[in-house]
Amino acid sequence: MSKGLPFELKDYHQLIELTGRCIREDKSGHIEAEQPALLMRLNISPNNWLTLSKGFRKLFHGAVGHSGVLADYCQHQGLKRRQNLSCCEKLLA
Repeated sequence: MSKGLPFELKDYHQLIELTGRCIREDKSGHIEAEQPALLMRLNISPNNWLTLSKGFRKLFHGAVGHSGVLADYCQHQGLKRRQNLSCCEKLLA
């Protein structure tokens, strides 16, 4: 795997632009049925992306990721519980 983030800058800019238009009341916009390439690559639905964007700090406290990654993290940290697992499975699946 290459170093750095696994997506192109233009895809990131497109996603941020669309997200900003959805969140700000003074801007018109929505994430279309043909979702941005980055969301497709990350396998996150537009609705879940907006939920994550608007309430990330309320939804998550601690590590965030898929169940295998969380299990590895918890084992490495010596934690007995995987916090955020149900929320991660719901929004990142």
